Amino acid sequence: MKAKTPEQSKTTMTDMVLPSETNPLNNLFGGELLARMDRAASISARRHSRRIVVTASVNHVAFNRAVPLGSVVTVEAKVSRAFNTSMEIYIDVWMEDRESGARTKANEAIYTFVAVDETGRPVKVPEVIAETELEKERFDAALRRKQLSLLLAGKIKPDDASELKALFD
Repeated sequence: MKAKTPEQSKTTMTDMVLPSETNPLNNLFGGELLARMDRAASISARRHSRRIVVTASVNHVAFNRAVPLGSVVTVEAKVSRAFNTSMEIYIDVWMEDRESGARTKANEAIYTFVAVDETGRPVKVPEVIAETELEKERFDAALRRKQLSLLLAGKIKPDDASELKALFD
């Protein structure tokens, strides 16, 4: 199984915020944005693994800026790291200024997907080769996030979280 770069899984979805997708303040519903991010992340995970993929968890979501009615929103997703059968997908959400066209980062999220076979059993996925500085930062941080998640779930002991321990040594 040949390793792949994050760029090979890059998925970009661009759409406009419509009235039926907004709250009483005329901003995009958070749930609508979550659905857009989930779709983009799913495509990214499938491109990386070339398998059926399922959402395992939404690890982090930051709603940093409201996305107003009529905004053009771009969701960009890339696999940041692959483990045995799971993949961490990092998602950046951008909005364009209506007049200037300038892009501003509005939100971000981190999802985990698992590749499965036709019976729903997890299957191995290719490794990730990070190339850019940002990809390398996200790749390294993914292991810390995974260890933290396993530690909080009681699936590993603190002594087994080597990447987290290194932060404090």
